[in-house]
Amino acid sequence: MGNLFCCVLVKQSDVAIKERFGKFEKVLNPGLQFVPWIIGDYVAGHLTLRLQQLDVQCETKTKDNVFVTVVASIQYRVLVDKASDAFYRLSNPTTQIKAYVFDVIRACVPKLNLDDVFEQKNEIAKSVEEELDKAMTAYGYEILQTLIIDIEPDQQVKRAMNEINAAARMRVAANEKAEAEKIIQIKRAEGEAESKYLSGLGIARQRQAIVDGLRDSVLGFAGNVPGTSAKDVLDMVMMTQYFDTMRDIGAHSKSSAVFIPHGPGAVSDVATQIRNGLLQANQTHHD
Repeated sequence: MGNLFCCVLVKQSDVAIKERFGKFEKVLNPGLQFVPWIIGDYVAGHLTLRLQQLDVQCETKTKDNVFVTVVASIQYRVLVDKASDAFYRLSNPTTQIKAYVFDVIRACVPKLNLDDVFEQKNEIAKSVEEELDKAMTAYGYEILQTLIIDIEPDQQVKRAMNEINAAARMRVAANEKAEAEKIIQIKRAEGEAESKYLSGLGIARQRQAIVDGLRDSVLGFAGNVPGTSAKDVLDMVMMTQYFDTMRDIGAHSKSSAVFIPHGPGAVSDVATQIRNGLLQANQTHHD
């Protein structure tokens, strides 16, 4: 119907190429355009001005002889003022773009080791973009952005890299665990040493208090009761303590059995031993 009235509708974000008797005439912008077919005018084709994306997979080898597949994403579009060049000079722009991408990637990647390829992927993308923009502008295409979206090594290489990484992390974890256990053992030993030190101080103070108490009791009793000696007082105290202990043992049904000399003469032996110990402790305290 449009051809009957010599009118052509060009959609938004598109341009049309108008020819007259097979020769380029002009670029038709979006909208309703007059194309008088009676004088040999017709639309040879359309071009989209939308942003287009092309993903290119390129297999190559790194400097350390590892085969990798590099995936580059190219974003491009037709230049409005060079739409005729884009239409006439290239029959298949995607094939041309792929050729330039292959050329640049296979020139850059073999100069780098595998780890450097991952680290310098932005530099590789920039090199591809610069080369493409310089070449494709002459054909009426603008390269807006180039991204390296994936670097895929061989599966065996990936497995080996993961194992190396896992081993390194396990080694670090083992070192950290050993350091933690070492700190725990040191702190436990320091705590035990401090506990024993404080326990020793407590026992020493307890024994000193007992010695001081007995000494004061003996001296006080000997002073208040004429004719008694310190030995007599200490024997009496020991006898009292002896019977108190025997009474306490017999008063509790669940108390453990304790076998000690229970004759009256044994009290004198026990008293002699305790008295000698007290005198030695008292002498040490004064020294």
